[in-house]
Amino acid sequence: MRHVIALDVGGTGMKAALVGADGALLHRARRATGREHGPDAVVAGVLDFAAELRAHGAEHLGEPAAAAGVAVPGIVDETRGVAVYAANLGWRDVPLRDLLGAELGIPVALGHDVRTGGLAEGRVGAGRGADRFLFVALGTGIAGAIGVGGRVEAGAHGSAGEIGHVVVRPGGTPCPCGQRGCLERFASAAAVGEAWARACGDPEADAADCAKAVASGDPNAVRVWQQAVDALADGLVTALTLLDPRTLVIGGGLAEAGETLFTPLRNAVRQRITFQKLPEIVPAALGDAAGCLGAGLLAWDLLEATDRTEVTR
Repeated sequence: MRHVIALDVGGTGMKAALVGADGALLHRARRATGREHGPDAVVAGVLDFAAELRAHGAEHLGEPAAAAGVAVPGIVDETRGVAVYAANLGWRDVPLRDLLGAELGIPVALGHDVRTGGLAEGRVGAGRGADRFLFVALGTGIAGAIGVGGRVEAGAHGSAGEIGHVVVRPGGTPCPCGQRGCLERFASAAAVGEAWARACGDPEADAADCAKAVASGDPNAVRVWQQAVDALADGLVTALTLLDPRTLVIGGGLAEAGETLFTPLRNAVRQRITFQKLPEIVPAALGDAAGCLGAGLLAWDLLEATDRTEVTR
């Protein structure tokens, strides 16, 4: 059976699948990233995991994978297939596409984890059917993916969609990027968790605890939460003004709060827009499988392009 390898490399774990032409997950696997052993060991682990997946396909599906797609964090040069920088993996300028291609002997596509997850949400998840969508992941940081016509825009230099570094509070909290007042310093899951820990006096408290306190009516939690929602709405309205998406898909840890987030967020965005068209604002549908599913889509896209090239020769 014809299939591709899909691999989502995270800071602590790797998720993988063998994906059929119809999107069916024919085999799924997980493995620790092993970053505690250093960046070279992580690369070796990725190559070994990919080889294991190829062998499984050959044995159980009658043939080896026809292509592979890999999603990685950090700064990614998708055109050259290079993982330029990933702080949580210790990577700098790793030619991962070429390394995997040499290991597997098949075409390999390399993508940015959030953009790859956004691709999956846009094609087969919450944004399905929308010709233009914006996917925003609210996790430790905030990142986005700009979807147009079933594809995700990487930008001229591979950094399109970095909405977390839109300044929403000029002169505010310093950000590791070098600016002050970036959106992710106020509205990421990490930022909400830090603010709630200070407000409630519990250093172990996180964003999920804050959401629970909001649902129970705690006024301090409501204040912390609303400040985050207001900052997020300011950033999103900037994005809506520039991109005019039909659907806005919100994912990541903070989105797990459900309507505790979405009801005030929809209201805040609605209050801020003037001439802009209000998009449908919906929760992501694919959860932590989005990156792996998106990697599979990258692989099938690459295979389709390769097949077309061979036909026209």
